[in-house]
Amino acid sequence: MTPAARIAAAIEVLAAIETQRRPAHDAMREWGIAHRFAGSKDRSAISALVHDALRVRASASWIMGEATPRAVMLGALRRARGMDAEGIAALCDGVGHSPAPLTGDEAARLVADDLTGAPDHVRGDYPEWLAPSFEAVFGEDSVSEGRALAERAPVDLRANALKITREKALDELSHLGAEPTKLSPLGLRIAIGADGRGPALQAEPAYVRGLVEVQDEGSQIAALLAAAKPGMQVLDLCAGGGGKTLAIAGGMDASGQIYSADSDGRRLMPIFARLERAGVRNVQVRAPKGKLPPALNDIKGRCDIVFVDAPCTGTGTWRRNPDAKWRTRPGALEQRIKEQDQVLDDAVQFVKAGGTIVYVTCSLLREEDEDRVAAFLNRHPDFLPIEAAHMARRAELPQLAEYGSKLGPGIRLTPRSAGTDGFYVCVLLKQ
Repeated sequence: MTPAARIAAAIEVLAAIETQRRPAHDAMREWGIAHRFAGSKDRSAISALVHDALRVRASASWIMGEATPRAVMLGALRRARGMDAEGIAALCDGVGHSPAPLTGDEAARLVADDLTGAPDHVRGDYPEWLAPSFEAVFGEDSVSEGRALAERAPVDLRANALKITREKALDELSHLGAEPTKLSPLGLRIAIGADGRGPALQAEPAYVRGLVEVQDEGSQIAALLAAAKPGMQVLDLCAGGGGKTLAIAGGMDASGQIYSADSDGRRLMPIFARLERAGVRNVQVRAPKGKLPPALNDIKGRCDIVFVDAPCTGTGTWRRNPDAKWRTRPGALEQRIKEQDQVLDDAVQFVKAGGTIVYVTCSLLREEDEDRVAAFLNRHPDFLPIEAAHMARRAELPQLAEYGSKLGPGIRLTPRSAGTDGFYVCVLLKQ
């Protein structure tokens, strides 16, 4: 496919997302099935165009004066890809499978690229209904934080400490341009190409052999802040696919026990292959049986750490999943808050005196972060929050103290401040 035909296809996918209210991944997959002539490189390029358009949907619509799929795509070529009006016009000539030629108004708007008078949520490319929440957390930095969330994310990897050092992992992946991450002592970062494509890791021996795992640096830090040590008893209460279970295991040197559980057994299924590839031997997977919750009675009151990677709106992951920021609605936030309170209350029964609950979200919203911790402490006065500086020291990462939240206890990471996905971590000590 030509570059122009790929743009036309991306407009078609954006139309399907809008009219059918479908997730971008599903719409892209359906397009691929209906257009089998498109090769893997074509599909990847079209997907990157669609995701770039979703990253800047608000500002692209504003400069174009309308929010049609064509307008969003044309605006995104300007806003996200930095193309000038002349270059966009060259791709939109109406010949063959290319988009129709630019109108005079479209060309003028692309030249102007004008956000004059645009409200903060448009300039920062986040939903209008979340503007008060962004203002509450970021104040005058709301726009710059939103723009950072609209950037493409790099590919982050974690060196598996059970098998390799980061230095050796960097050597293994030097041909991909791997660089050490700034904050995580186990992290590697690979820049993605101008076309939005990352490396084919499934074909890399280091990945196949379990020497490295795909994991955002912020997620790595969340696991490191748990400060799990050899011999401890750890419960990963919302383990999902097991990414943080694996990261925690790397710091325990195969000593002690990790229990990985989740209320949805389907989310746990990838963990078995990942444990095998990583060479992790001290994890018990406690999956639910049918409609029954995971069997965890035997570890009540015994855990040194209960790790709660709570269900959340995922606002911190918009770089990797820009579709989500436009599909999430206020009702979803209300539901997530209820789930967060419930899972924190559930965690209490498993932690022993002197143990900790590690509360983690990939959300940037105060409602899901500091406010949930405050509500928990009101319900459970036998717990105390550990201050950010102490959290950083006990994890032997003192530099993380500078990311202490200004809104309450805990550490807050954002793409703008830390170069990671957005994460909130708070450690709660049971007295």
